[in-house]
Amino acid sequence: MTSTPSSNTIDPSLLNILRCPVTRSALHQEGDFLIAEMGGLRYPVRDGIPVMLAEEAQLPPGVGSLDEFKQTFAATR
Repeated sequence: MTSTPSSNTIDPSLLNILRCPVTRSALHQEGDFLIAEMGGLRYPVRDGIPVMLAEEAQLPPGVGSLDEFKQTFAATR
């Protein structure tokens, strides 16, 4: 049995409707991550499936926690 490597590329029609669950902004794909246009949260794509959980997102540089990000983001809105 041979296994074929799975692609982490998200279908453009799906990417069009996905939104960051924290900022509600559009996402774009860079490698194995979907990145929020506002705020820069990075959501992993594992085995071709976007993991859209805020707790799983990588924070932008200089942000220590998800709570800190949410407070900063809310202040800028």
